[in-house]
Amino acid sequence: MNIFGYLLMWFGAVAGHKKKAQVLLTGIVAVVLGTPVLAQTPAKRPNIVMILGDDLGFADMGSFGSEIKTPNLDSLAKDGVRFTNFYTRASCSPTRSVVLSGVDTHKNGLGNMSEWTSPNQKGVVGYEGFLSKQMVTLPQLLKGAGYHTYMVGKWHLGKQPDLIPAARGFERDFSLLDGLSSYWDMSNLAAMAPKTVFTEDGKYLTKLPDDYYATKTYTDKLIGFIDANHHDGKPFFAYVAHQAPHDPYHLPKEWRSRHVGEYDKGWDAVRQQRLKRQIELGIMPAGTELADRMWFIPDPIVLAAQARAITGKKMEMYAGMVENLDFHVGRLIDHLKQIGEYENTIFIVFGDNGAEGADLFKMVAGTPGTLNFLSAAINWSQTHPGAWGDPGSYVAYGPMWAQVSMTPFSQYKGWLAEGGIHNALIVSGPAVKRARGSINGGLMDVIDFMPTLLEIAGASYPKTYEGRALPSLAGKSWVKVLAGQAESPRTEQDYLGWELFGNRAVRQGEWKLRWQYESFGKGKWELFNLGKDPGERKDLAAERPDKVKTLLALWDDYVLTNNVILPDRSPYEVLKDTQPPRVPVDAGYPQMIYDRQFVPPKEMMSDPKP
Repeated sequence: MNIFGYLLMWFGAVAGHKKKAQVLLTGIVAVVLGTPVLAQTPAKRPNIVMILGDDLGFADMGSFGSEIKTPNLDSLAKDGVRFTNFYTRASCSPTRSVVLSGVDTHKNGLGNMSEWTSPNQKGVVGYEGFLSKQMVTLPQLLKGAGYHTYMVGKWHLGKQPDLIPAARGFERDFSLLDGLSSYWDMSNLAAMAPKTVFTEDGKYLTKLPDDYYATKTYTDKLIGFIDANHHDGKPFFAYVAHQAPHDPYHLPKEWRSRHVGEYDKGWDAVRQQRLKRQIELGIMPAGTELADRMWFIPDPIVLAAQARAITGKKMEMYAGMVENLDFHVGRLIDHLKQIGEYENTIFIVFGDNGAEGADLFKMVAGTPGTLNFLSAAINWSQTHPGAWGDPGSYVAYGPMWAQVSMTPFSQYKGWLAEGGIHNALIVSGPAVKRARGSINGGLMDVIDFMPTLLEIAGASYPKTYEGRALPSLAGKSWVKVLAGQAESPRTEQDYLGWELFGNRAVRQGEWKLRWQYESFGKGKWELFNLGKDPGERKDLAAERPDKVKTLLALWDDYVLTNNVILPDRSPYEVLKDTQPPRVPVDAGYPQMIYDRQFVPPKEMMSDPKP
């Protein structure tokens, strides 16, 4: 390279990265003096930014078929690769525990959520309800390998001083320790615990910043963490565990009205439109059918206009939550570009489980006469649609829109149908050598993050940590898949297993065996071929007893390997008694509610005779 080339590169680098500028200046001097240019220092290890959307659905980003505008997240998809066969766990804290430990939930302390630990699981190792202190975490290992480690957002893995982010490997943090909260303040739903708990850099906060809004503040804090250490040359790992778009849907006013009236057409129409776009994009194969609309959800066509407008407004609020999240992701992306770190940053984007279809407000508030009901009525009393988004309001969009978020899959968060555990995944950055904007259908899982990111960072997983033996990692590295040297980290013989709240499933290749409580399930094993039937419309258990037997053996292996203890109590134990009986959903049935006024031929009309 001649002196002019070095000068051009140097001027571009001065504003971005001091060390890069110094290396280039050395080249300029070498050219001027006529001395050979020495080999440059080895390339800096990549930064890692993990962006987790809380309850973000498979079909909620534009690059996965949504009408919601997510240009910044879509830009990462355009620069990287989208994965369409990626699995999480069915709820928040179990997924997060696997992400940070690389170990199955039944070994890492989240065999059940702390909120639902059953009597027969209490006191059992692996069912502590927090991320077990016997685990080593991803940030601990990356920190030991020379990375800065930062966390912002929702933790949900323990509140005691030895369980908070600062105690589990995060050098800097600004974290919500609870499972949900107001986006404006520390308000919590439960009467016995009316304030949510936050930490900053290992200290419990007495109050929140004056201009606090969750998604904005998390982004502000992370940018500050990055800038504080930017010039020391060390790479960083940032765990960006946003609350959004988890309910309650709290939004600044300017974000609430970006889709007015757009969703009044109803959930069936939006789901059909999303599937059409998914097929056009290559996210789903041609011929894919939507899962049945859940039997207790009405056909929106038969709703009164006012009901459609109110339910549509709930989806407008959700869309605003996703777009606001995307905006703040864009702020982070732009900042990394400004400081010269974008090109050396791996981005990982995913949702932690299926979209939320349950009514959490009703679940926590309970029944009249209870403390929680009174507390909810007093502190969350802003129920008018005009106040939705304000402090003291609580709105969520319900099961009908959750199925839209999970297009084309069946069911939603909390269940082991595809709608509970199948999510979108975007990976971009220097580790990705596949064609930009490409799509991959390899079988991926959140349990793979630990081996993948350790390999990328040049770190390893030890057999012991601080004197204690560690369980083996259960995941598979994606490095070869990202490099384009393999299509999947798993063979046809490998399998994935899940259990939560007593629901259970196992997948091998295209086949999935599933057991769920009635009425979401049959209370017995069901078999699906996901390659032909991603919506789990047809149970093949009676037709393929041989395949049921094969997968049952894998389920037994999963139970034995991971010390799975099925709960003797479940949030779903009486569900079938509180829901209308499950019936098939057929378009246009029953005909009587769709029949329009009969109008006779005009020429045959007459007034009555005298």
